Amino acid sequence: MKNDIFFHENCRRFLAPACLAATLLLAACSGGGSQATPSSAAPPPTSNSGSNTSPGNNTNAGEDSATTGAPLETRSGNGAGYQPAFPNQTRAPGIRNSIAFDVQTVASGLDSPWAVEVLPDERFLITERPGRLRIIGADGSKSAPVQGLPAVTSQGQGGLLDVALDPQFQSNRIIYWSYAEPRDGGNGTTLARGRLIEDAAGARLENVQVIFRQMPTFQSSLHFGSRIVFAGDGTLFLTVGERSVPAGMVQAQDLRSDFGKVIHLNADGSIPSDNPFVGRADTLPEIWSYGHRNVQAATIDALTGRLWTVEHGPLGGDELNHPEPGRNYGWPIISYGIDYDGTKLGEGITARDGMEQPVYYWDPVIAPSGMIVYRGAMFPQWQGSIFIGGLAGMKLVRLQMDGERVAGEEWLLQERNLRIRDVQQGSDGAIYVLADGPNSSLLRLVPKN
Repeated sequence: MKNDIFFHENCRRFLAPACLAATLLLAACSGGGSQATPSSAAPPPTSNSGSNTSPGNNTNAGEDSATTGAPLETRSGNGAGYQPAFPNQTRAPGIRNSIAFDVQTVASGLDSPWAVEVLPDERFLITERPGRLRIIGADGSKSAPVQGLPAVTSQGQGGLLDVALDPQFQSNRIIYWSYAEPRDGGNGTTLARGRLIEDAAGARLENVQVIFRQMPTFQSSLHFGSRIVFAGDGTLFLTVGERSVPAGMVQAQDLRSDFGKVIHLNADGSIPSDNPFVGRADTLPEIWSYGHRNVQAATIDALTGRLWTVEHGPLGGDELNHPEPGRNYGWPIISYGIDYDGTKLGEGITARDGMEQPVYYWDPVIAPSGMIVYRGAMFPQWQGSIFIGGLAGMKLVRLQMDGERVAGEEWLLQERNLRIRDVQQGSDGAIYVLADGPNSSLLRLVPKN
């Protein structure tokens, strides 16, 4: 079973009572399966569900006029007694049947894909976690693996992870990728870049450079983070996890460690002069924000320039944040989740002075991976909505926003029972959804004809 790695890694690290929960709660990355919580799951509400019209072009029979009502989540939360800090911080009004759309299969037969990036010519770059980068044609054809990638460690949640295009890709052909790098004494999240060459000999990477290494090197197969997003000024953000185990978790609060941070770099890996901790001898200058757990969803709103992230909570407590420079997001001191053995984390508190509240949280978790703020023309009714992939949640989550607060929540694609790994927007406004697993697909959402 693909979950075996997750189980064995965690049973060496958690107390024995936690092992069953850690096995069942596959909220992170490596395996298939759905989330389990101490409470029993209620049947999911219907949302844009419909029957398949053909193997490659499937139709969701939704209604064009949305209905808003009770929250979609009906299960009991894990954080018994925890209360939100403000209205609609969790379990916002549920939205049902907002827009009818078709689902088209772009490509299938992908092996544990982790990220998709849309190329200017409407082809796709897709990473496969075992260490392969492929170019997918608009017709669904798959290239041979792109040559020239460095070695990765693909145990647990590690492997070849995110991929991003340089803002000047059309002229310089430079791409960036994050991966779990094998090192003496352990591993760590690493960011590299190189020039993508395509010619008669195939596709390959040249002039490969490592521009960032998460430090310290650490022995763990969990919580690599690894989302890459470019800001409008050409700088980039990289999310890095806190490696899951207690000795790593505490470093999310340590400004001398990269664990549990959002990193902010220039495109060549140098440090922007206006980073919040530049010039302080007791901190790492690459840190943008800290107190994060494991951020596997990040995006820049193309309209506002705002950075948004969603991070995995433990048993409950997935968080939507908009990380600001120098701010502390609280992990592992404050959380709306509990530990996998059912006990409270630390003091069991959800707020503390000097620590930021999440914009929104989920309990039980959705296990978030990949996100966009929608700014396309194809779905005008969804302008400004945040779309988030759900792994254990096995759905595409849409958050309807009112400024920087959540006004409503919609669940899409539930009938497909897919662990959703990444979400992207095409230049034409189509929404692309990448499913997780050993034989997975890239899907395209377009308005229903």
